[in-house]
Amino acid sequence: MSAATSFNALAMARELETTGLERRQAEAIAEGMRQAANADRDALVTKTDLAALETRLVKWGYGLGAAVVALTVTLNAGLMYAMLRVLPLAGSGP
Repeated sequence: MSAATSFNALAMARELETTGLERRQAEAIAEGMRQAANADRDALVTKTDLAALETRLVKWGYGLGAAVVALTVTLNAGLMYAMLRVLPLAGSGP
């Protein structure tokens, strides 16, 4: 049964009774099936959920990209500073 359709526990219980099950057993089975069907329906992801997730992932991706750029710039600046401190400049030594 698709989660998009409603589950008729009463109809199922009646159908189970026609197969020879006692009413109490048929109702218990039908109730269990109704609960299982509703649990599946509650776990479905909607298009709105997916759109919100996509937005969050895009924002996260841009933030990560900006962090990588900032780290690269910082590391390059630090490397350049270290090189200038250690290596002599052309024409500045003996």
